[in-house]
Amino acid sequence: MSTRFDWIQQELSSLKEAGLYNRIRTISSAQGAWLVVDGKRVLNFCSNNYLGLANHPQLVAAAREIVERYGVGPAAVRSIAGTMDLHLELERRLAKFKGVEAAITFQSGFAANLATIPALVGKEDVIFSDELNHASIIDGCRLSGGRIARYAHNDVADLERVIKENEGTYRRALIITDGVFSMDGDIAPLDKICEVANAHDILLMVDDAHGEGVIGRGGRGIVDHFGLHGKVDVEVGTLSKAFGVVGGVVAGNATIIEWLRQRARPFLFSSAVTPPDVAACLAAVDVLENSTELVDRLWENARYFKAEMKRLGFNTGVSETPITPVMLGEAPLAQSFSRELFEENVFAMPLGFPTVPRGKARIRVMISAAHSRDDLDQGLAAFAKVGKQLGVIA
Repeated sequence: MSTRFDWIQQELSSLKEAGLYNRIRTISSAQGAWLVVDGKRVLNFCSNNYLGLANHPQLVAAAREIVERYGVGPAAVRSIAGTMDLHLELERRLAKFKGVEAAITFQSGFAANLATIPALVGKEDVIFSDELNHASIIDGCRLSGGRIARYAHNDVADLERVIKENEGTYRRALIITDGVFSMDGDIAPLDKICEVANAHDILLMVDDAHGEGVIGRGGRGIVDHFGLHGKVDVEVGTLSKAFGVVGGVVAGNATIIEWLRQRARPFLFSSAVTPPDVAACLAAVDVLENSTELVDRLWENARYFKAEMKRLGFNTGVSETPITPVMLGEAPLAQSFSRELFEENVFAMPLGFPTVPRGKARIRVMISAAHSRDDLDQGLAAFAKVGKQLGVIA
């Protein structure tokens, strides 16, 4: 009998014993404040659907209309026969929305990072990367072949130290940071990082996946939040969180965007984003440009929920955004907490190693503009009950 897969089975068993095995639940409804998960109607505290756009009537109608005109698939990569006028329109609209020279779209935010980093740096170069940057940034750095020099999280002085340590040892350099860090909800000091980049004449790239649609004027992101228009070379983002659809975007300097059209591998070797997705993204831009109502409601909900969680005695970490980590420590406790919440009709998944460091397991609550005050109160009541039951709060 073959033993080729024995090591995998052993690893899976180890994950289960350590409380790190990810039991993936199944959703059978549209995204929104409430979901049907494993056949049960539950309050949704998991999705990145910050503004409730994933099932917004305007986006659904736009996608439906374009399917009738363009079909469902692009049938080619962008560089051969997959670039439709819709793609170009979305890129123009996103550039205008972000206040940049140009933009290019990809199949996902993950693909956008894998496309951009290897196109900008290579084996003779160095990347100065925040130690808590997203996995897609880490993988993009590895693909580039460049030397990765990590600096302490959000520590501008340490970034300066690491740059000076590496002076004279590289051809080109790139500083990369997340804008909003997805696990803790804190914001990078991009204004200070920008000063360091300018002082050393280094390219600066920010991944704004959790900032677009959330921070800045009407959700225009972290560059707008700090008033750094024209000063950040590359903004990477996603269209699958606040925008409610799917896809990635790179915005910024026009020369860099032109270079990505020539050398970004996901652009050259993977089929274009589908027409209905592009149409829905265009509708999302319309919604964001026409009103700040959803962004304002998102922040109102976030402020209320976080204040009440702290009042109950929960540790919500260092979050400055609607991302609300409920810090629990060990992964088995986080998994138990999540299971008990589900029994109370609240869907909030546990996060443990390797998504977060060992000993920093948590329930990450994702607040949305789609939540009503009653929804939030029901969630708070469930957290209070389970927290007392498991001895997390008094």
